[in-house]
Amino acid sequence: MHFEPPLEPATLIKRYKRFLTDITLPDGSERTIHCANTGAMTGCATEGDTVWYSTSDNPKRKYPNSWELSETLEGHKICINTARANQLAVEAIENGAIVELSGYKELRTEVKYGSENSRIDILLDDPDKPSCYVEVKSVTLLDDTLQGQGYFPDTVTTRGQKHLRELTEMVESGSRAVLLFTVLHSGIEKVSSAHHIDAKYSLLLKQAQDAGVEVLCYKAELSNTQMELKHSLKFIRN
Repeated sequence: MHFEPPLEPATLIKRYKRFLTDITLPDGSERTIHCANTGAMTGCATEGDTVWYSTSDNPKRKYPNSWELSETLEGHKICINTARANQLAVEAIENGAIVELSGYKELRTEVKYGSENSRIDILLDDPDKPSCYVEVKSVTLLDDTLQGQGYFPDTVTTRGQKHLRELTEMVESGSRAVLLFTVLHSGIEKVSSAHHIDAKYSLLLKQAQDAGVEVLCYKAELSNTQMELKHSLKFIRN
């Protein structure tokens, strides 16, 4: 995924009302931009961090600029635009970068499935093999005290719990189901479920794995000109 033109830098003042962020531009002026992230953003939105933002040419947008990346005072780069996770996953699958998900003839997105009326992020089909349901999650929560340990989720997620139940249901019906963690934080080197944040999610994930749901972790390389899922990381079950 390329940013054209390249992302521009600014300094973070604050994020508020979930979708808004105030920044200071290099010339000292201030601006409000859009934040496409409804999560807690723990460790990703500290005052003084560098914000890398894109600009839309859509004249109907009230806030034409979108916060794409953070660069922390420690030097970590983080993609905070959660919409990018699915885009990166699709691109990586189509390019063959995620070897575990290669070999399918058709890729569709946002397909209705499951008994709880969800939409699967990615559905892979091939006449010679079972369908593969891929749920994509963005991992940006880092515990600096544990040598690159990343966690998901960063807050209690009833929606994520539902997705685990439905992935399990797909396996039980004879399909393949995959939980794909897209690691969008340069400091994360391994991933676990955040039992200390959402114990129910952690339990459901263990049950899903026991039922046959696969867990994959792929880390993105991030810059102000492009992003790409490239490196497989280890998922540590806890």
